[in-house]
Order: sequence, then C-alpha cells, then structure tokens
Amino acid sequence: MDIKTATALRRLRLVSAPEAVSFLILLLCSVLKRTTDFNAVPVMGAVHGVLFVLYVIFWADAWNRTKWPLGTAALYFVLSVLPTGGFFAERKLRREAEDALIAARARKEGVVNA
Repeated sequence: MDIKTATALRRLRLVSAPEAVSFLILLLCSVLKRTTDFNAVPVMGAVHGVLFVLYVIFWADAWNRTKWPLGTAALYFVLSVLPTGGFFAERKLRREAEDALIAARARKEGVVNA
C-alpha cells in the first residue's frame, strides 16, 4: 500500500467516529427540541452536515485509491448513514490498516511475495 492510499484510509477512519457521534447528538437534540424548550438542532445539524460531507469526500477518495469492490464501498457508505455505523467503519478501517502494515512488513522481510 502506498502512502497516499494509507493517508486516504486514515482520513476516512479519523472522520468516521466524530461523524457518528455528531449524528447521535443531532438525534438527541431533535428529541429535546420536541420535548423541551432546548433547540440545538441548527447548530448540531450544521456540525453533522460538515462531518458527513467530509466523510463522503474521504470515502470517495479512499474508494478511488484502494480500488475496493462495489460491495465494500457500498458497505462503508451505508455505515455513514446509520446512527452508529461510523463506529463500525472506524473499527473495520483500523483492522484493514493493521493488516496492510503487517503485509508490508512481511514483504520487506522477504517472508511472503505478496
């Protein structure tokens, strides 16, 4: 894996958890708006909107660089629209990065020809 691909995956991983947290907070704010006088939906909507747009941009970049199959790319996109999906995406991306690092070290040491 080259450095640009690793960077693209790292950016996607780093934005996935905050995007999921902002989605959950936005859902909580929308409930509070309807049950109390507290209305933070405009602020949290903007924060979540920015994080979601960043996620989609980083997702497209990662898909382009990693050449994921359509199913994998679709999975990461679907995880972005589920309330807790960003946490699962972050965990899966972390495992993928660790596996790539192990494979790169093995190739460097001449253990495998992958």
